[in-house]
Amino acid sequence: MIDLPLPFPAFEPGWVWLVGAGPGDPGLLTLHALHALRSADVVVYDALVSDAIIGLAVPGAQLEFAGKRGGKPSPKQPDITARLIQLARSGKRVLRLKGGDPFVFGRGGEEGLALVEAGIPFRIVPGITAGVGGPAYAGIPVTHRDTNHAVTFLTGHDASGDMTHGVAWDAIARGSPVIVVYMAIKHIARIAAHLIEGGRSPDEPVAVISRATTPQQRVLETTLARAAEDVAAQGMEAPAVVVVGEVVRLRQALDWLGALDGKVLIPDPLGTRAKGEAG
Repeated sequence: MIDLPLPFPAFEPGWVWLVGAGPGDPGLLTLHALHALRSADVVVYDALVSDAIIGLAVPGAQLEFAGKRGGKPSPKQPDITARLIQLARSGKRVLRLKGGDPFVFGRGGEEGLALVEAGIPFRIVPGITAGVGGPAYAGIPVTHRDTNHAVTFLTGHDASGDMTHGVAWDAIARGSPVIVVYMAIKHIARIAAHLIEGGRSPDEPVAVISRATTPQQRVLETTLARAAEDVAAQGMEAPAVVVVGEVVRLRQALDWLGALDGKVLIPDPLGTRAKGEAG
């Protein structure tokens, strides 16, 4: 049992808490998230929530997987939302645990609106989003006053799985010195081409961060022109975030994980490094 000596809001029966679990490292959970895990009757969790985090749930809690992964059979969003409402109406304390932050390229807003319509009380607990936490664990600040005073976060594909159509790629290419793209691996070639067509240099530095903040984290440094080729050659896998901009060069000095020379600061409770699964 983890002692939480601070006063926390009561997790009442019949409530749904929409909680961000962060990008992967259990140490990046907020105290509110940990409190929710120690209080919930039911945990409805996404594919990107690790076993180490699920393991923090109170013993005896009901665990329900509701992960959605591209190209694989997945629960439908209306079914997930209906299940949250059903559980809450049965008097359960329902924790909807989502990777990253529930309101950043997740479905937290949709689920929250459905709860409002159903008259279900709820609480939002923000989490560290992968577009900030991932670059930080790769030694890349998304802002630095010597390189940029703005950063753009966007998603590489829409609900259909196709490349996002509602993005003005040429405007972003011209106007944002640093670009962080979620879910970009599948369409990395087209994304890079759009940015180059919009005026970015083919030699602009790019970092691809796979499975950020987990023991399996891998980081590829490349350029816009070579990004697609290098991603394929290195076998970089989703989930991944892509950082485009001069801040990537700061990794040469700020790669704090690499500087540890073999010392592991990311918890590895399942022993995956010892099994040779880490990159």
